Amino acid sequence: MLSVEDIARLSEEFETKSPQEIIEWAVGMYWPEIAMSSSFQTQSMPLLHMVTGLKRGMPVFFIDTGYHFWETLIFREFIASEWLINVIDLYRDPRWDVFIRQNARTLPLEDPNLCCYLHKVQPMQKALKDIKAWISGIRRDQTEVRAHAKILELQEDGLLKVNPLLNWTKADIKRYMEENNLPKHPLYEKGYRSVGCAPCTIAVGVNDDERAGRWAGRGKLECGLHTAMFSKKDISESQDEFHIDVTKV
Repeated sequence: MLSVEDIARLSEEFETKSPQEIIEWAVGMYWPEIAMSSSFQTQSMPLLHMVTGLKRGMPVFFIDTGYHFWETLIFREFIASEWLINVIDLYRDPRWDVFIRQNARTLPLEDPNLCCYLHKVQPMQKALKDIKAWISGIRRDQTEVRAHAKILELQEDGLLKVNPLLNWTKADIKRYMEENNLPKHPLYEKGYRSVGCAPCTIAVGVNDDERAGRWAGRGKLECGLHTAMFSKKDISESQDEFHIDVTKV
């Protein structure tokens, strides 16, 4: 098992390695206890293409929040079928079903952090319980939080998060997409540069930041999978304690 010092050293070394080299290292070190996550949007295609090309059968976690655009679900089915991807759908814990049914329309707008926690963070936490390494597609140029990320990040529970594309930019994504003739999400050409759940995603202008259409006007830039929210344990079943302060995650 790698020590904290080993991980820090390797993370620094990987700053000059290609995403494919980082993925190969991670697979060699942790297979079969390794998985990747994907939202199946346009910027997800390069990492999906690399991982599925290097290790057929890699589990790919897709969080089905119940709020996705139909275009996302159709695109996910198409890519999974064409590329023979081992997609594993993740869903919220059924114990929240009554609460969600009562608040399905208002929750994404009134408390998007709670909505993300129940529909994204908790399902991913559960899926990763028996996994030792998690391959993520985050990049430093996406948000301020991600700008400070490391290529290898050891989580509190011992899970190693691997970010092979961390040093890539929008230009790198575009170049790889073109060189490999990769398909784009159906909503991309309609101005949806970063696609999340339908209630929290809008189209943006060609000169806007690619994530400007996510939670616009709500003081939120991250779903919680890549912030301190992911380290939060289970929340109380008391409805009075459901709210999670946006400024603290």
